[in-house]
Amino acid sequence: MAPLIKTDFGGAPRIESVQPDVALPGGEVEVHGANLGPVSIAGASWRQPVAMLGELAAPVLMSRSRRLVLRVPEESESGKLRILQNGAQSNQVDLAVASLIATGVHAVASPAVDEDGNIYVTLSGSRGQETPVSVYRVEQDGEMRPFLSGIMNATGLTMGPDGYLYVSSRNEGTVYRVTHAGAASVYAEGMGVATGLAFDADGNLYVGDRSGTIFKIAPDRQIFVFATLEPSVSAYHLAFGIDGTLYVAGPTTSTNDAVYAIDQNGATSVLQRGLGRPQGLAVDVAGVVYVAGSYGGRHGVVRIMPGEEPSLVVSGSGIVGFTFVPGGSALVATGSSVYHVPLGIEGWRVA
Repeated sequence: MAPLIKTDFGGAPRIESVQPDVALPGGEVEVHGANLGPVSIAGASWRQPVAMLGELAAPVLMSRSRRLVLRVPEESESGKLRILQNGAQSNQVDLAVASLIATGVHAVASPAVDEDGNIYVTLSGSRGQETPVSVYRVEQDGEMRPFLSGIMNATGLTMGPDGYLYVSSRNEGTVYRVTHAGAASVYAEGMGVATGLAFDADGNLYVGDRSGTIFKIAPDRQIFVFATLEPSVSAYHLAFGIDGTLYVAGPTTSTNDAVYAIDQNGATSVLQRGLGRPQGLAVDVAGVVYVAGSYGGRHGVVRIMPGEEPSLVVSGSGIVGFTFVPGGSALVATGSSVYHVPLGIEGWRVA
């Protein structure tokens, strides 16, 4: 625990802002305001403020006069946040907490969502491990059911323009096309360590080979090398922007990783550097890019806007995937679970 800085000498605590105002259970949230630091009791000991989310106490990790950091309790739900200090109570503000959709999975990339709202997530396993289920489907009744078996190390997921699910195998270097009934057929082979998948508006499929290549597969299944990047230690993650720019994230051994922007001719530039372990990517209807990772030591989903400092929109650790769903919400995947997150931001999807 950080040492107490003894700066508050009276006055009720006040919350002016919470950043971010959406978190996974266990995520860290910063509260800014006034009279948020410890106070002296009877002129002797110093007491930290108490943070309450609904009826649950949230552990206070650090407190200063104008800034407080708390951890969202694992069992909490969305509710009103307030700060208590020496008999005084602050104003209340809303703090949204992600709700659990599925657990017991092994996601290594973003979930996929079909037109009916069914959610697809992998049970990927370690390299070379045969898992009993390759892909689960979370259906509209909220139940998670086995959808697909027989693909070793299922990794990237995306919905195709034909409405079918496409799945990459990083073990085989193969991309599979999967029918609504869960029948898989080979769509393309020889993709190296195939990870991230994304379709453009013309129906071309892009595949990230984490050893350093982005492949482009035309609708007639001709394969081209579209771009080359620094190899990733885990996976490439792909998402298309409104203008046809392909955004790519892939963690390396560096602590100063980047999200790359690749134009339609394959020319590569850096969209944003300074990220820690950037992974799942998505784009909103305004063309703003979101990436799972960390920035400035804070973990979660980072919003990248041109000309502005990146900012955290969802707090949480271990996030590997991020996908918008209709209605202004998103899905956030950790290695073992999938959460629904209310954001009030509409995502963009390639038509």
